[in-house]
Amino acid sequence: MNNNERIWGLPAWVLPTIAMIVLTLLWEAIVKGFSVPLYIIPAPSDIYKASVHSSGSLLFHTLITLYETVVGFAVAIVIGVGLGVALIWSRFLRETFFPLLVVAQAVPKVAIAPVLLITLGFGEMPKIIIVFLVCFFPIVVSTVAGLESAPREILDLARSMSATTVDTFRKVRFPAAMPQIFVGLKVSVILAVIGAIIGEFVGADRGLGFLILISMSQAETPLAFGAIAVLGVASILLFYGVEWLERIIVPWAQD
Repeated sequence: MNNNERIWGLPAWVLPTIAMIVLTLLWEAIVKGFSVPLYIIPAPSDIYKASVHSSGSLLFHTLITLYETVVGFAVAIVIGVGLGVALIWSRFLRETFFPLLVVAQAVPKVAIAPVLLITLGFGEMPKIIIVFLVCFFPIVVSTVAGLESAPREILDLARSMSATTVDTFRKVRFPAAMPQIFVGLKVSVILAVIGAIIGEFVGADRGLGFLILISMSQAETPLAFGAIAVLGVASILLFYGVEWLERIIVPWAQD
């Protein structure tokens, strides 16, 4: 969404912010009004207090999860876009490997995580691999779809002007595919956070997923909710970070 777009004369970010504030106040009122036990659902004020009290630990685990997320996502971009290009470039590769990619994507990542844990241990590498596996397929699909969406008339014009296959790809097909590729990236960056948490739930000694499990096991529900809130904020920032890159790299695709 364009940052200059206005709704009812207001900047686009105002209404979601107001809605979030109203929902938070409503949550606080319901929990306090009905005296809901802290260990079941804490009030936003309790979550805030617990998060501030454990801010050092929360920051440490957040950085670990962000590291796993960003590295796995970056690797998925490089390999996913590269494979998408290869699938378009070679019909043999596409007919041979694309069905295998679909099968691999159908395997639940929760089932793969314990195998990676046993093989690679409790470090960050198994989580990075899970993030890669979660992000990889949407990026490949969006790259293939984008490269196939290049306007046929422009491709024909390039050929009529004796443009080489490489020049046509570099100057026509890939630029035309960029908006579609970024659609896949924006989907994948949210999945990347989920992938990191899946890996940390299965086996970890650090990270926000680990912090959530430990907090819940010790009945420190406000801290667990605080970690979940941080995950939400991190996901939003990563999503809009990719969108910001899209506005810079693909300015012609903006409204």
